Amino acid sequence: MTSMSSSARPLLNRRLAEFGTTIFAEMSALAVTTGAINLGQGFPDTDGPEEIREAAVRALRDGRGNQYPPGPGIPELRTAVAEHQLRRYGLSYDPGTEVLVTAGATEAIAAALLALLEPGDEVVALEPYYDSYAACIAMAGGTRVPVTLRPHEGAFRLDLDELRDAVTDRTRLLLLNTPHNPTGTVLTREELTAIAELAVERDLLVVTDEVYEHLVFDGAEHIPLATFPGMRERTVSISSAGKTFSFTGWKVGWITAAPPLLTAVRSAKQYLTYVSAGPFQYAVAEALALPESYFAAYREDMEAKRDLLAAGLAEAGFGVYRPAGTYFVTTDIRPLGERDGIAFCRSLPERAGVVAVPNAVFYDHREAGAPFVRFAFCKQTSVLEEAVRRLRSLVG
Repeated sequence: MTSMSSSARPLLNRRLAEFGTTIFAEMSALAVTTGAINLGQGFPDTDGPEEIREAAVRALRDGRGNQYPPGPGIPELRTAVAEHQLRRYGLSYDPGTEVLVTAGATEAIAAALLALLEPGDEVVALEPYYDSYAACIAMAGGTRVPVTLRPHEGAFRLDLDELRDAVTDRTRLLLLNTPHNPTGTVLTREELTAIAELAVERDLLVVTDEVYEHLVFDGAEHIPLATFPGMRERTVSISSAGKTFSFTGWKVGWITAAPPLLTAVRSAKQYLTYVSAGPFQYAVAEALALPESYFAAYREDMEAKRDLLAAGLAEAGFGVYRPAGTYFVTTDIRPLGERDGIAFCRSLPERAGVVAVPNAVFYDHREAGAPFVRFAFCKQTSVLEEAVRRLRSLVG
């Protein structure tokens, strides 16, 4: 066997050289080794509705989905997605030509960016952003252009002038996430109107990550960008079952888009996983048809947990940004006399027995995110109460 010389090029594709192990893997491993409560990675610690789990078991036993499902997804799920979009948002999509099932929203984002970008294309994304966005833009050969959400009056806000200034002749696509992870911001109708007008004016494609669409609080409203004038034909809308039904391990996501866009994205997606989650697709089709009472109760439960954790974090001395959506609370560690969120999160399991995630890893402008730390509240109430008790030790 011939050994590699020291002058050989790196094994990892240069486009991915800046990306190491994800912060979620690092912090979850730290939770295991220290026995700390994991409020870092965003996954529930209880399963979703029993009838939906049983629907998956029934599909397995009946032999539905145990072999390759259709490439675009099973018809039952594509129909359920289309009915959900129509019932909730008044958006009409053809299940046969405008809905695509994916291996979670993460694959949907990857397929969309790989399909729609060419080397040199610029992608404007709201910063901080979910870490897969940067990696997928890089894999597609694109250039990310961050527009930073900045703290203002207790929330993180988008500067629309800054967004307009970020668009150049090289901009191909806007990548939006609302409700927004990690800040909890929900873009308003006025903000979305301005974004839609900008996209139409500059002839931009838009990819929207809407996985937290059912988790908006305090009377806030999630409004899909595709509902705005001129946007349906230029928007790739992405969502998934994981966050809404608390089955994150099933990895069932979907895309809705006009036929030319969907065809382009499907061309890339078929060479990623091809298909996935066969039996789970049947269960998610049933989940999307659950009555509105399920979605309301789920939202109310998460809102109560948000309030519990937010209050506990404030008592522990953190500056707290109360989220309008998602299941994350972003905090400011400067009131604790800290400034480096990464160092803080690495030491927190030993200091307080709790794991969180530093927001700085979601920024190109690391200094802008340095003092912010994210905590997840999608956990059992007793777990959150214990985490709050432990965090109070930071202030004695």
